[in-house]
Amino acid sequence: MLRSLIRLNASNRPVSRAYPLASRAVALSRPAPVRSQLSINSARYYSSTNADGARAQTSSAAGALNWKTFAVFTATGAGLLYYFREEKRRVEAAQAEEARLARENTMYGKPKIGGPFSLIDQNGVRTTNEDFKGRYMFIYFGFTNCPDICPEELDKMAEVLDTLDADPEVGNVITPIFITCDPQRDTVPEVKEYVKDFHKDLIGLTGSMDEIARVAKAYRVYFSKPPKVAEGEDYLVDHSIFFYLMSPEGKFVDCYAKDHTADHVAKSVKEHIQEYIEKGGKISTDPISRQSQAQQPSP
Repeated sequence: MLRSLIRLNASNRPVSRAYPLASRAVALSRPAPVRSQLSINSARYYSSTNADGARAQTSSAAGALNWKTFAVFTATGAGLLYYFREEKRRVEAAQAEEARLARENTMYGKPKIGGPFSLIDQNGVRTTNEDFKGRYMFIYFGFTNCPDICPEELDKMAEVLDTLDADPEVGNVITPIFITCDPQRDTVPEVKEYVKDFHKDLIGLTGSMDEIARVAKAYRVYFSKPPKVAEGEDYLVDHSIFFYLMSPEGKFVDCYAKDHTADHVAKSVKEHIQEYIEKGGKISTDPISRQSQAQQPSP
């Protein structure tokens, strides 16, 4: 009887909910399964590895590009520096020569520049200084492979000629002459092809190295080419970069450097010509008489 009463009391006692809550709390506080953590860590590792690889590739490509760019800029800068230094040296040499001639002109009168010459023109005709007597001459020393200075100076000379030809107070009284300082390459055909690009009256002269050297010395023109140049090898010739104005008697009148403009030269030449005429000088305005020799090639 007593045992029956105890069972009855036990069956009527409310069931505690602490256990289910505790179980739930334990379940919530358990760490994630090891497999999930490994999966997440693995994903993070591979993601990090891929990102690092992409950054490394980008950095490597950027580094290569930077080195290439640096090399290109360095080479370009070195080339420009060399060009400007050479150009500066040429201009300074021309200015020094012009200043020297001016000093000589002031101290001693006209410097002794010019003299007789015998060369071959663009038509293969033997030509001497006597063929140009009676007319003024522009004389420029250069070479047909000159990349910039010679064409610029000959263009300037042509502009001066056209200006003076159109001036009724002057007219066609000047014969322009180009004398090569590179006879090794500047043959008659080369010179003929070259001079026709600048002015219809421009006469081109070439000759042997000894002949050119004598004329250059007489006109106090400096020129030099690299030593031991192989046949067919390209090279530049360093030379004086001004042209002379010579009188109808073949005497030196003036010289004009690279920094002189065409307007300056035209004005100066006109003054010299007018002064010459005022002193009783006579100038031939006839076309170059030696053109009749064009079909008589040199022996």
